[in-house]
Amino acid sequence: MLKTPTIIVNYKTYGASIGEDGLELTRMIEKESEENWAVCPQAPDIRMNAENSNIPVLAQHVDAIEPGSHTGHDLLETMVDAGAQGVLINHSEKRLKLSDIEKIVDRCEEEDLTTIICANNPEVASSAAALKPDFVAYEPPQLIGGDISVSTAKPEVVREAVKKVKAVDEDVEVLCGAGVKDGEDVEAALSLGTKGVLLASGLVKADDKKKVIKDLEDGI
Repeated sequence: MLKTPTIIVNYKTYGASIGEDGLELTRMIEKESEENWAVCPQAPDIRMNAENSNIPVLAQHVDAIEPGSHTGHDLLETMVDAGAQGVLINHSEKRLKLSDIEKIVDRCEEEDLTTIICANNPEVASSAAALKPDFVAYEPPQLIGGDISVSTAKPEVVREAVKKVKAVDEDVEVLCGAGVKDGEDVEAALSLGTKGVLLASGLVKADDKKKVIKDLEDGI
């Protein structure tokens, strides 16, 4: 399981995080950071990042399948072989059925991978906690990629999400995402009871990435 408090950077499919550019960012995070970070590159770049850094690497997605005839799917065993230490599940840009989420969590547990289920409201966060992932990441879709963070725009729902998750399973930790871009957002998220943040464009698309890395760590 990831150490907390944590800062997780989702590389998504931004041009600035493809291949060597993504690896350069991973190495920069490793060099410039003192806190607990993790990165989520695209599937073809997992091995490159895992083999050339000590930053925990997570898969952006896996499918609820087992080895076999599944052309075009993302297989858990392939991610493990490439060096992934965990998986993002049910991101707002890759929504899944509840039955598939449950199967993925169970299969990740067999492989000793960190599981992070993304939720778009406190009720979904509560349901996700019942599946016993390591983390539930609360991310209102309307704030993803924007300039306003959830910890600033809707702090009360972050508290509610934490409360609902802990009521279901005290061992499941909560992360805060959507619009996180600076240290103030990180500090606010932690003060609301979360154990870290999930962000993407705030760092990946930044002009001065070193400055953003330091700023985010100031929040911890």
